Amino acid sequence: MLSKKSQYAFRALSYLVGKKNEGPVLISDIASEKKIPVKFLENILLELKKAEILDSKKGKGGGYFLNTDPAKVSLARIIRLVNGPIAMIPCVSLNFHEQCLNCNQEHCGLHDVLIEVRDASLAILEKKTLLDIVD
Repeated sequence: MLSKKSQYAFRALSYLVGKKNEGPVLISDIASEKKIPVKFLENILLELKKAEILDSKKGKGGGYFLNTDPAKVSLARIIRLVNGPIAMIPCVSLNFHEQCLNCNQEHCGLHDVLIEVRDASLAILEKKTLLDIVD
């Protein structure tokens, strides 16, 4: 299930993509328009800025804006940045792999099935970009 944090990140990003040619957008405007708690949104936008997807301008006329071409930012990248692994269990994750406790990967049917789920999800999420989620 997509976390609330990821959902908020996608809402904010879709709004910023729609406002791309209008200059920086205030956090309060994003929060109000997309119904996201301001404090939660501040943290999300800072993470996205740190990842260089967004940038910000201070002072009059300031706010957040896209720092990257939205056609080049995959949904998978955003999920990993904000939420962590896309895989449903740690032993099938590509970027956050961990061995499951008491599990033998060589003979685990769940492991094998969830690799297929991960690959199917990634096939879609790597291909779709921020442009695909604009309202």
